[in-house]
Amino acid sequence: MIKAEIIADSINTKGNRLTTYILEYQRFVHAELMTHRMFSKNAASSRAIPIEKMIEQIINNPAMPVWWGKNQSGMQAKEELNDTKKRERYNVLYNTLDDMTDMQYCKVTWLKARDTTIKYAKQLSEVGLHKQIVNRILEPWFNIRIILSGTEFENFFALRAHPDAQPEIQELAYKMLDEYNKSTPKQLKAGEWHVPFGDNMDENKVYEALDQTGFALSLEEAKRNISVARCARISYLNYKGKDDYWADIKLCDRLFGSVPRHLSPTEHVAQALDDDKFIANFRGFKQYRYFFDDQNLKDDRVITK
Repeated sequence: MIKAEIIADSINTKGNRLTTYILEYQRFVHAELMTHRMFSKNAASSRAIPIEKMIEQIINNPAMPVWWGKNQSGMQAKEELNDTKKRERYNVLYNTLDDMTDMQYCKVTWLKARDTTIKYAKQLSEVGLHKQIVNRILEPWFNIRIILSGTEFENFFALRAHPDAQPEIQELAYKMLDEYNKSTPKQLKAGEWHVPFGDNMDENKVYEALDQTGFALSLEEAKRNISVARCARISYLNYKGKDDYWADIKLCDRLFGSVPRHLSPTEHVAQALDDDKFIANFRGFKQYRYFFDDQNLKDDRVITK
């Protein structure tokens, strides 16, 4: 199931628009989306998801091709496999002889490959192998979920919402384009903030969480930090949380206090500027990470000449 949902949409006084999506699509086309460097992204991580949960995901919601194209020369399959004419085939899933179309046979075989891989993944898990290794062999059947933010979408739409694109990322791009055109961005003055998930926060509960943690944060600072935590949770799928703002603030504190700091989730939170200049990959907005003096790490092991 390919999904695209806008969770925050803002525009500054110069007309620069910053949009944040939650996306879900097949893991096997993730590399294609990663080539678009103007976006900030955080994704569900195979290293973070427990093996049992990964297996549950690919059983209940397996990643499948959206176009079962016939083999031919070139990168594009212009014709799809037959889905009307049936022929007797060996059903590898049920070990029977059945009448199936070519497309039905491929779908059954695709899922059989998944089931075989699950068997071997469980065997590796029983030995005690870590999830960061075991989950790698499960990835072809995994639907990845990511949070993506950017101000520059037109090039992406021109390339991917196009018949020449891989069918799966093409469907994703068309859904993103449709959501983009339907959404009305929130007008922000210079100095105001784009905060994913921020519009749905209960401010009274945020104040209560601040009392619990004892952190000396303003309401707006707390909301930004809660947003950062929610963006980070995409790594293990639980990005919506349970309105446990205390846990979110504590998680953000760990991200900021770790060595090295984990600042990539801060890229989705950004301050509107009163100009249309680029700061990193955003135009007209300054990402939260650029408010940290040491956000770009140095390494003494590197020899400069």
